[in-house]
Amino acid sequence: MAQQLAIETSGLTKRFGDQKAVNSISLEVPSGSVFGFLGPNGSGKTTTIRMLLGLAEASEGEIKLLGTEIPKDLEKALPRVGALVEGPAFYPFMSGRNNLLRIDAADRFSDASTRIQRVEAALDRVGLHNAGNKKVHAYSLGMKQRLGLANALLKPRDILVLDEPTNGLDPQGTREVRNLIRSLSAEGITIFLSSHLLSEIEMLCSHVAVMSAGKIIAQGLIEDLRNEEPTRLILKTDDIDAAVETLKANRIGKAKILGDQITCEVDPALDVASLNAKLVRKKVSVKEIRLQRSSLEEKYVKLTGEGFEVVR
Repeated sequence: MAQQLAIETSGLTKRFGDQKAVNSISLEVPSGSVFGFLGPNGSGKTTTIRMLLGLAEASEGEIKLLGTEIPKDLEKALPRVGALVEGPAFYPFMSGRNNLLRIDAADRFSDASTRIQRVEAALDRVGLHNAGNKKVHAYSLGMKQRLGLANALLKPRDILVLDEPTNGLDPQGTREVRNLIRSLSAEGITIFLSSHLLSEIEMLCSHVAVMSAGKIIAQGLIEDLRNEEPTRLILKTDDIDAAVETLKANRIGKAKILGDQITCEVDPALDVASLNAKLVRKKVSVKEIRLQRSSLEEKYVKLTGEGFEVVR
């Protein structure tokens, strides 16, 4: 049985004059997934998101949100989709609470009878309940990001589209947003998370699409993409010759040696504890032994020759 898709595009293209900002991309976002949309600034991510939400017209291609054609049946799909795109925009001299009340009142699909309760619940969920009466011009950038998330959560959603949701947040705020995303995912909401930060995608996402220069260059389960690249054994020892002989005896070869470190490609299922025991029996002094699994960064660099901004 085919996996149900929350977001699906086929041949999606956006031209600005002769330039293709988005070049015939086909996305498949499984329902219930936390899907990372990864790429450097200027790669076409935000333009793609704007087309998904009906904020920009596609030059070519097809879009489906929750099985509904966009933009043909936009009004049917959008009430089930929350979004934080290109940074939140609010009236600066109104309070955060009143901004949310105003936004909800302008939504003809909203229930006025539950408006106040929903606004209070959204503020509480993003940690802004005590700052709800504070004017937005006095909010930090991180607080504005949280208010934007509260806006996206004013109603029950099947999909949340988040464009750089941790932008401007301090480490504590970043952790809180990550925990919020995890809790929303646990409720079955599909999270479409756009970011240029590898660490954020790897911590949160089950699936990923990597975009570069308007094209999707890799897509799928994060684990599958990682496993396409080799796993390496890192062994540090002062007994290099004896260690290499032991590795060869265990059919581990093609070792690279740099100082006291031996590096070689191995099967991801290698039993490191068993190998360590064999080295010790051969009286090899082991200072460090571990597997180094491939990362999304390695995959991206191999595909494009470019690097990413990485937060450690």
